[in-house]
Amino acid sequence: MISYQIVEHGKPLQKVMHETPKPTGTEVLVRITRSGVCHSDVHIWDGYFDWGNGKRFYVKDRGCIPPFTLGHEPFGVVAAMGPRAKGVKLGQKKIVYPWIGCGKCPVCKAGQDNYCMKAQFLGVMKPGGYSSHVLIPHPKYLVDAAGIDEGFAATLGCSAITAYSGLNKLPKLGPKDWVAVIGCGGLGLVGISILKAWGVKNVIACDVDEGKLAAAKKQGAKLTLDTRAPDAAQKLGALAMGNLAGVIDFVGMPATAMLGTGALRKGGRYVLCGLYGGEFVHPMPPIAQRAIGIIGSYVGNLQELKEVVALAKKGKLKATPVELRSLSDVNRTLEELKAGKVLGRVVIDMEKEAT
Repeated sequence: MISYQIVEHGKPLQKVMHETPKPTGTEVLVRITRSGVCHSDVHIWDGYFDWGNGKRFYVKDRGCIPPFTLGHEPFGVVAAMGPRAKGVKLGQKKIVYPWIGCGKCPVCKAGQDNYCMKAQFLGVMKPGGYSSHVLIPHPKYLVDAAGIDEGFAATLGCSAITAYSGLNKLPKLGPKDWVAVIGCGGLGLVGISILKAWGVKNVIACDVDEGKLAAAKKQGAKLTLDTRAPDAAQKLGALAMGNLAGVIDFVGMPATAMLGTGALRKGGRYVLCGLYGGEFVHPMPPIAQRAIGIIGSYVGNLQELKEVVALAKKGKLKATPVELRSLSDVNRTLEELKAGKVLGRVVIDMEKEAT
């Protein structure tokens, strides 16, 4: 099988040929046909997350030690199964849920693998989707995606459930409440689509890129805001007519955190999903005085993936713009993601790659 692996952090991924694994027990081997390239892959590729004030969290301390294969948005065809793999058939096309836990702790048993302290995430701790094949520990992590475009389907396992899970943490919204979506890349665009599917009409898209704001408008945002303005928080609050009930931040940097928390109404909630980096410093008394909520959200659980896939199957999600590229283009794609030059999503088309 063929893979593109991190051999050294910050250096180009290397093409590696190695033996295709043979599934045992409940394992399932999936031949990958599509695999999303996610912005969080850039941080893993770099080797660290920025914690602000010169502090870094190094991914090697999380178990990401080269050489390893990136990619946590695989979609493909069941190619082989272990003798105890039930409920799946050869040739079936499936989305792979990548946020796999130990399967034994109380968190995993409650269906929250993504919060497991002994995580086995694909493309992070275990070989991922920048490859011709991926080995899955159990069929339960495979989700049917019949009728969904394969390129879009690949992105549902990370960007869509990240947005879906984060949006689920917003307060209950009334007809006059407003929601701001900060960051209109792949995450923000699918987030706007989910809000629209839920019947939320008052959505303000926030970004610094005019092209991304235009895409957000097409996706269903009612209003847009260029956040480069020095008084962006005041403008955001005014656009929402003082009734900004929720903010979801898909960027995650100090400026966007200050924007989101600063524009909220009393009792509003700020949900942080983005991992751009930095340190957020905020006076404590106003948080209590304004009764605002600040909560983090990280990817999503298996049930949330099934729910967002169901929305897509019903045609209620407007597909995010997807550009298909070959696996050999992955280094160029990571560079463009890092530079903020990708509109929508880039998905690897493994059928363009000789295996």
